Amino acid sequence: MNGQRHILNVSVPLLMDRTVRRLARQEQKTTSEVVRDAIRNYLFHRDWARIRRLGEETARRLGIETVDDVERIAS
Repeated sequence: MNGQRHILNVSVPLLMDRTVRRLARQEQKTTSEVVRDAIRNYLFHRDWARIRRLGEETARRLGIETVDDVERIAS
């Protein structure tokens, strides 16, 4: 990601706000850093879930059920 910044106003429940602020203090980060970390984590997990789905679809299409099936197809 480039160095440009954009302000994103987000509404969160009071308890979440308190939790984010407490985490920021504990980790000596800004609240923005904590929220950016959370968004990065969300995007990472979303992308891996998509990759896993694609892999499962491919495995079904190719009839892959075991490691032996993978080795059979790969060789």
